[in-house]
Amino acid sequence: MSALPTINPGEVFAGAWGIYREHFRVLIPTALAVFAAEAVLSAVLSDRLTFIASLVSLIATAFYTGMVVELVRDVQDGRLDSSVGELFRSVAPVVVRLALVSLLFGLAVGLGFLLLIVPGLILMTIWAVVAPVVVIERRGVFAAFGRSRALVRGQGVPVFGVVIVVLLLSLLIGVIAVVLTAPLGLAGTAAVLWVANALVEPFTALAAAVLYFMLVVRKDRWEGEPVEHEHASGWLPPTSG
Repeated sequence: MSALPTINPGEVFAGAWGIYREHFRVLIPTALAVFAAEAVLSAVLSDRLTFIASLVSLIATAFYTGMVVELVRDVQDGRLDSSVGELFRSVAPVVVRLALVSLLFGLAVGLGFLLLIVPGLILMTIWAVVAPVVVIERRGVFAAFGRSRALVRGQGVPVFGVVIVVLLLSLLIGVIAVVLTAPLGLAGTAAVLWVANALVEPFTALAAAVLYFMLVVRKDRWEGEPVEHEHASGWLPPTSG
């Protein structure tokens, strides 16, 4: 059996950026619409009610992430065949699972970062594709974490590279947003963060989705399994020897 083909982080970002650029008119307006409620609630709710905004944010992010994953699956033949409504409807059956996965992911990674940072980075790496697993494979919450870890096994270093770049990008945009909102009031801050979130979240979700498909086709080929049509022949690595 040949060695498992290694993921190239540059190819992941090139694929994500290509889809981002090609479908900008779908991704950004949709993100602005999805995260609008979060922005409004952040601007009007008192500190004691921020958990409501957090809950809305969790559900909105789950819906949007799922939509992006479905979009990536759809465009693998070179065109987007589904409407935005159809993409969202396809996510509806798993949105609760996605929200729970996001919550558990955030809690575990947050705890990992408190424990000298390294455990958090490890968890972010092995669970890098847990959301696409839920959307595409319809796995349960805990099974999705296990499946993500199995897909990442043997690809830890390149997947870590993808995770770090996405994390640094998010932090950079966050810092810029904080600087811009310093002189603004609550409403202005919420507006800037809304736009920043709508610009960053699509790329973050795209990177995870593209990474998932690349991992799946490599693992399937390496294990001698047929690569299903939905797993995108476009992500197949070159056949070795």
